[in-house]
Amino acid sequence: MTVLITRLYLIDMSKFWSETIQNLTPYVPGEQPKLANLVKLNTNENPYPPSPKAIAAMQAEIGETLRLYPDPGSDKLRDTIAQYYGLKADQVFVGNGSDEVLAHAFQALLKHDLPILFPDITYSFYPVYCGLYGVSFEAVALDDAFQIQLNDYQKPNGGIVFPNPNAPTGCPVALVDIENLLKANTESVVVIDEAYVDFGCESAVGLVHRYPQLLVVHTLSKARSLAGLRVGYALGNATLIEGLNRVKDSFNSYPLDKVAQAGAAAAMQDHEHFEITRQQVIASRERLVASLQQLGFDVLPSTANFIMAKHPGHDGEALTAALRERSIIVRHFKNPTRIAPFLRITVGTDAQCDALLSALREILR
Repeated sequence: MTVLITRLYLIDMSKFWSETIQNLTPYVPGEQPKLANLVKLNTNENPYPPSPKAIAAMQAEIGETLRLYPDPGSDKLRDTIAQYYGLKADQVFVGNGSDEVLAHAFQALLKHDLPILFPDITYSFYPVYCGLYGVSFEAVALDDAFQIQLNDYQKPNGGIVFPNPNAPTGCPVALVDIENLLKANTESVVVIDEAYVDFGCESAVGLVHRYPQLLVVHTLSKARSLAGLRVGYALGNATLIEGLNRVKDSFNSYPLDKVAQAGAAAAMQDHEHFEITRQQVIASRERLVASLQQLGFDVLPSTANFIMAKHPGHDGEALTAALRERSIIVRHFKNPTRIAPFLRITVGTDAQCDALLSALREILR
């Protein structure tokens, strides 16, 4: 038996992978350290707790009925989201986090003969989805100020997708520029990933009524402090939503459990908690930006719950390592090389931001 096991280890087991998986470069999620007493500013989680009403709704859902399947259509949650935005329920799609919603959009709406377009510095899941689903793409370069220039997207394409604000830069795109793109790009779907929009950016949801090719994707992970719940949704024309449902029902008819549906609906209804916590994050962001600039950092304009900052006299990777030695974790991207000098810093509580600033002052000295 020992000899057989040894021989199995000598076999290249990856030969059983499909050609797609052989050639795939997977997405690398942000580190989730298991160490205590960390100042964790690397994965854009909200530093404030979820709505108490959401927690109460989830607790109430835990009971004997968990033996039953959840509502496959998540009707109550879709109704709640539709009411929030002044839409109809058939204009809302919900999924297991916005990553799953985006994945279904790539397969259902963005797989055509022409390549899709997205920024060259953006959410790194986009090229992964293209590799997984066989979607051809063209990466459109940000300008020298790391801004998305939507005029560069006005050319033949199989679809367009970009975050607003962009990630990992945090830079926003003006709503007037988005509408100009939609007026010009009528023959393919435009997907706007608004994961961070609630921290100071203008949402494109209001354009859904006028532009049937527009799909807007949101998440409850960021502004509603529910990253651990995994709930995302898309808003758009009913026909686009039906396309997403066709993929969902061919893949997993029950993406959201009973607890998630209840908690998400309650969170969407607790506008007071949402408004208080997002304004706290915005205020902390502006304070953090000003303090970093006083330390000599160059900071990109951000309307997200994170910032991108670099110091002209210090290497980004070295700064990241020095902070880690002081139990403070931020995100550093080696690729593309244009952003290698930067740190991506999640906006934490004021106490967490103060700890970061104190450590940077020590390092810079």
